[in-house]
Amino acid sequence: MVKNSFISVMVQKKKEENCGSVEFQVFCFTNKIRRLTSHLELHRKDYLSQRGLRKILEKRQRLLAYLSKKNRVRYKELISKLNIRESKNR
Repeated sequence: MVKNSFISVMVQKKKEENCGSVEFQVFCFTNKIRRLTSHLELHRKDYLSQRGLRKILEKRQRLLAYLSKKNRVRYKELISKLNIRESKNR
């Protein structure tokens, strides 16, 4: 549950900033991914949620690829803050 408190602190901080930024969008997708992952641990055969999770993962991956091309420093900071792995393509 420590991650949830960290996420809620970041939400309050990010809402004051630009809500359309790539970092905020990746942050929101990461939050949704974590919620869906915990849901799928309980409901393994929920195939619609699995499909939604895959779509959100793909969207987040595209945004991260865009951010890594445009600004590598912001990309590295975001990955370390959200505690997600770097893509193997990079």
